[in-house]
Amino acid sequence: MGIELRAAIPILRMHDVAVTKGFYLDYLGCTLDAQDGEGDGPVFMKVSRGGLRIHLSSHHDDGTPGTVVLVVTSGVADLHAELVAKDYPFLNPGLEPGPGGGGLELQLIDPASNRLRFYEPPARS
Repeated sequence: MGIELRAAIPILRMHDVAVTKGFYLDYLGCTLDAQDGEGDGPVFMKVSRGGLRIHLSSHHDDGTPGTVVLVVTSGVADLHAELVAKDYPFLNPGLEPGPGGGGLELQLIDPASNRLRFYEPPARS
């Protein structure tokens, strides 16, 4: 048997389940794949969109608010247009040059101050 490393799935801290669902499901367009817990107790959720998988947790020891996740993306300008067309009062994201000036980046900040950086690398020549 050989070693096989699979996908890394970030576990991001959340505080308010309803507000977090509004961001990830309604605004970002993710699907709620699973939820464990509700109400005042700890809640753990799994959300996805395409190849993106994110786990969200209100458990005390899971994640730190303000974490950064880099999501390598194609069609970032289309994602930007989709998000700008939504009536989400808390963000007005822009498109910026990517790291080192190459490609494009769209940065979103979720309700727990976690940063999602959607990065489209430059086209290869």
